[in-house]
Amino acid sequence: MPTVRVKENEPIEVALRRFKRSCEKAGILTETRRREFREKPTEERKRKAAAARKRFLKKMMRDMPQRVGQQQKKERGRGEFARGEGRASGSH
Repeated sequence: MPTVRVKENEPIEVALRRFKRSCEKAGILTETRRREFREKPTEERKRKAAAARKRFLKKMMRDMPQRVGQQQKKERGRGEFARGEGRASGSH
């Protein structure tokens, strides 16, 4: 539990603001909200998987090299059977 000592001649509002900030850094309010209702094990797994996916995507976006002024063009292929490479010898 975060503690804050009120200094001499310090307004209570300032001390209260410091206390709120220390509680926020400690994550007390989010933990309290999370524990307010029981979470089923499947819901917990889903929440953790979603958080892991979000972290992974965030890391990938951060690590991806930035291409300034360039767009990747999608290669337009005709597929495997375009010129008869996949067909048997002879006609259809």
